[in-house]
Amino acid sequence: MTAVNATAAQSSLGEAVAARPQNFGGDGDRRASRAPATYAALDLGTNNCRLLVARPIRDSSQGGNENFRIVDAFSRIVRLGEGVSQTGSLSEEAIARTIDALLVCRDKMVARGVTRARLIATEACRAAENGLEFIERARAETGLKLEIIGRETEARLAAVGCASLADAAAKAVVLFDIGGGSSEIVWLGRGGPQGGERIRHWTSLKLGVVTLAERFGGDEVSYAQFNAMTDLVVSELQQFIDSAAKEERCHRFHLLGTSGTVTTLAGIHLNLPRYDRRRVDGLWMSHAEIDAVMNRLRRMSYAERSQNSCIGPERADLVLAGCAILEGIRRSFPSERIRIADRGLREGMLLELMRADRSFAI
Repeated sequence: MTAVNATAAQSSLGEAVAARPQNFGGDGDRRASRAPATYAALDLGTNNCRLLVARPIRDSSQGGNENFRIVDAFSRIVRLGEGVSQTGSLSEEAIARTIDALLVCRDKMVARGVTRARLIATEACRAAENGLEFIERARAETGLKLEIIGRETEARLAAVGCASLADAAAKAVVLFDIGGGSSEIVWLGRGGPQGGERIRHWTSLKLGVVTLAERFGGDEVSYAQFNAMTDLVVSELQQFIDSAAKEERCHRFHLLGTSGTVTTLAGIHLNLPRYDRRRVDGLWMSHAEIDAVMNRLRRMSYAERSQNSCIGPERADLVLAGCAILEGIRRSFPSERIRIADRGLREGMLLELMRADRSFAI
């Protein structure tokens, strides 16, 4: 392919795969029925840029449940929201790192022949005064049109992506997604596996691992700093606690967590020599096990956290802020167990796109 033709193809892809879901599918476009579709979901957060490319399947091992097969994936820590809580703007350095990651994502979508996608940006772009300017620049330089989603949409997508891991016998589950710039908390009632229809209450805290670490410190965190972060989270959760106070619980009530914080805790708990999603996704951890691993983490120095294979140097200054957010959630909603989800917004987007196209129809 010539350079000119390659550029044209990438530009076409940017328009085709990045358009919002309502521009595809439905009665006017039965693309999924004419040929197997390849879907992509991109989540650009405050800290990470993550992509999943997948094709729909019916999982016969689980009674024909809706599922998909991942054909490509990409994740890179870009720290797009670095400094936004202090300056109000995305920095040029952070934008350059993110553009580089988006170019990798674009090339992967081109290579995999993606026909349908949703590409979202979350808190960093919501909060930054130059967030929309960055979106336009990203489109000009990569051909990808990102969509800045609201907090309610973010909470719903997390629920869609994770609901299948909730205990089906529980009358209520508190789902949480600890992000870089915000944290979404969702009260799920009993219902079907799709997630969105089970939401009874939700909130979004303007507290994430990046914003808390920038405010309180992340390299070396004293017990006083950790407790101050936890107390702030509990305080910010009070209105949500009050709104859910009358909701019915049962002895199977539990927490369901999706984020780098909880998957890191799970990896350390399992003493994994390197992170393994297959062992972490769906893992149940008890209250005592969470206590033990968090205490272990809090005793580590910054250097020790950097050397841990489940943390690494890129996240060593953020993981204790995540633990403080988790501790605030646990204090607000005591539970004897928590289920760990290595899935979330991207999986929620993929499922919604595939359902809209009726890709699971037999």
